[in-house]
Amino acid sequence: MPDHTVWIATAAGFLVGCALTALLPDRNLRKMKPPGGGYKRRDVMGNAIEHRLLQGPRFVCVGGGTGLSTLLAGLKSFTRNITAVVAVTDEGGSSGRLRQEWGVLPPGDVRNCLVALAENDNSLNRLLNFRFDRGELNGHSLGNLILLAACELVGDFSKAVEEMNRLLAIRGRVLPVTTETVVLHGETLDGKLVHGELDVSDNGSEMKRMWLEPSSAKPLADVIDAIPDADIIVLGPGSLFTSILPNLLLEEAASAIRKSPAPKVYVANLMTQTRETEGMNITSHLDWIASVLGAMPDYVVANQTPIPADYLERYREKGAEPLYLSRDEERYLEGKGCAIVYADLVNIKDGKYLRHHSQNLAEILMRIARDSRD
Repeated sequence: MPDHTVWIATAAGFLVGCALTALLPDRNLRKMKPPGGGYKRRDVMGNAIEHRLLQGPRFVCVGGGTGLSTLLAGLKSFTRNITAVVAVTDEGGSSGRLRQEWGVLPPGDVRNCLVALAENDNSLNRLLNFRFDRGELNGHSLGNLILLAACELVGDFSKAVEEMNRLLAIRGRVLPVTTETVVLHGETLDGKLVHGELDVSDNGSEMKRMWLEPSSAKPLADVIDAIPDADIIVLGPGSLFTSILPNLLLEEAASAIRKSPAPKVYVANLMTQTRETEGMNITSHLDWIASVLGAMPDYVVANQTPIPADYLERYREKGAEPLYLSRDEERYLEGKGCAIVYADLVNIKDGKYLRHHSQNLAEILMRIARDSRD
């Protein structure tokens, strides 16, 4: 094991200890013993599952935020050949503070994707997503701090993420789209210039054009290398202006996706987002993607399940509306050569939040990928 991996594991262990102290104040941790016997049988079953996963289609999934991690959590049951490409323009919360104070790329979305692809995401979720609530660590999540420690030890964000890929034994690979510090910029329809992800998000539905600075920023070489080998390229789900488009604004990445023979699939969000996409329909989301990517996606996966009335009302109070395709939109997309796939995608997480149904979405995308391979 390389020295820096040992140090990362040690740092991770220390931070996990801090989190466990907060999570389990009595420190009465039970030692879990596996049931007697059956080891050989479990090994055989494990090897068979591993072999099946290794034979799965090659996915490149582009996005960030909660949407991408939700997708990955479902996909890992079908294939190990997953490359998650994550935007690095986040400026809010713990990620924003670490970016400002330490000069590190925002770790939050990367952390969420690592946890989603891990073998045992339930245990890791509780630990790596644990958020300190006092002292100098107030507001920071454990996973973000471990990534920061890894970055400080190896001196490079992409190498730190690669070490975390190995440390967590994830099913796939998580990559930042670039290791350069990039800032999102835009111009609204009335000519106002906006700077930074938060400002763009507040003005998204009024946006006329967007770009990254520095404009010379290059995508990570591993990202470009993964795209030609993909059996399917998935865009979303996730925030249009702050999770999906920032990846495509890197021209070299957009060009590689555009030239790939693999089907390009856009997964539509369940709801519009307050301010960012208020008043926009699914086709306006796709028009933005096509304008930045330089091509219309081959497929759009859209929800057809009614959203429970109480959740619909709750989201509407915040300015969010459900996204369903109208007949006019269907005709428009068909005319653009974009095939429509409907699915039951609504899931209520923790009794509070609307999320895509990970398993149903993964099954739809696996079908598209396999049809493409055949």
